[in-house]
Amino acid sequence: MVVEGNGGGGGNGHDDDQDNNNKEREERKPKEFEIPDVVDLFKKKARKIHANAKKAGGGGGGGGGGGGEDLLKDLKKKIPAIGLIALVGIIIIGLFGAFYTIAPEEIGVVKRFGKVVRTTEPGPHLKVPFIEQVLKPQVTKVHRMEVGFETIDPGPPARYRSIDKEALMLTGDENIIAVEFIVQFKISDPKAFLFNIRRPGKAIKDASEAAMREVVGKTMISSIMTEGRFQVQQETKQLLQRILDSYDSGLSVVAVQLQDVLPPDQVANAFKDVASAREDRERAVEQAEGYRNDLIPKAKGYAEKIINEAQAYKEAKVNEAKGDTSRFLQVLKEYRKAKDVTQKRIYIETMVEVLSKMDKVIMEGSAAKNVLPYLPLRPEKPINKGRTN
Repeated sequence: MVVEGNGGGGGNGHDDDQDNNNKEREERKPKEFEIPDVVDLFKKKARKIHANAKKAGGGGGGGGGGGGEDLLKDLKKKIPAIGLIALVGIIIIGLFGAFYTIAPEEIGVVKRFGKVVRTTEPGPHLKVPFIEQVLKPQVTKVHRMEVGFETIDPGPPARYRSIDKEALMLTGDENIIAVEFIVQFKISDPKAFLFNIRRPGKAIKDASEAAMREVVGKTMISSIMTEGRFQVQQETKQLLQRILDSYDSGLSVVAVQLQDVLPPDQVANAFKDVASAREDRERAVEQAEGYRNDLIPKAKGYAEKIINEAQAYKEAKVNEAKGDTSRFLQVLKEYRKAKDVTQKRIYIETMVEVLSKMDKVIMEGSAAKNVLPYLPLRPEKPINKGRTN
């Protein structure tokens, strides 16, 4: 027991000397390399180990206290070098982190302690290291969102997989149809895009699906599958833009493009028959349109021809009548001047015109005596029949 008491007293004296030496070293140590928290932590740990060793035994306690102080000495020797290396590393990292570059398709959004302080254009820029953070959304790139399907392999040849949960929709005439489409959009407001919506991808897909379902729900299936596709795309684009604007999402819809509009597999054959009948109807309508387009111009041309001929006939008859009237007036004027002469001349001209068409010869009495009478027994064809003067 005496030995243990002496050993314990020796251990306490040694500890006091060590504490005094530690205090002197701490006073001589440069202030810039002090790390009080770490030193205090190891001091407390060493003292605790020393106290436990003293309880267990005097000799063991002295040895335990010495081991803790030796650990503390080594740590104090190494702390200045570690601090210097860490400081140099922090400075180097800070210098490199102060520079950043914005690509041509990007806009820099600078945050300071979480708050947006400015935006930067493409090119090299500076920021405060460890305090400012830069986000780089791509504002000129046209982003693509697939709804109702997903691309498994871009190929070529490309391979896709349908997603019935997104694609199946109810039309205005209560038919089910699978609609697969693509939404193209751009970032119009980087700050709103980054901070107003938490999950942009899911928000855009959900809004696109909701807009398409609303438009399809008001449209007949025949229109969606044929001539109404463009109208469905435009209405969906406008409605989707209104939804995104209500979110203040900072997104601008570029286009909505329908990829495949197909019936469910269970009724695909029936839809094929309907599509074939629709094609036959369209072909018959096109043939009728072609026949009409060919017949109407011909009829219009023929009608125009008849009108022109009638107009020409009218002009000719009018001119002929005017000529006859003019000639009659002239004859009348001459007749009034010399009625006998004019009357005789008209008589002679009329007789010449009439007798020249006859096959008979009229002779006076003295001339007729020298002519041999001839009576043909068989009829002969008149030589001058049909002659006109």
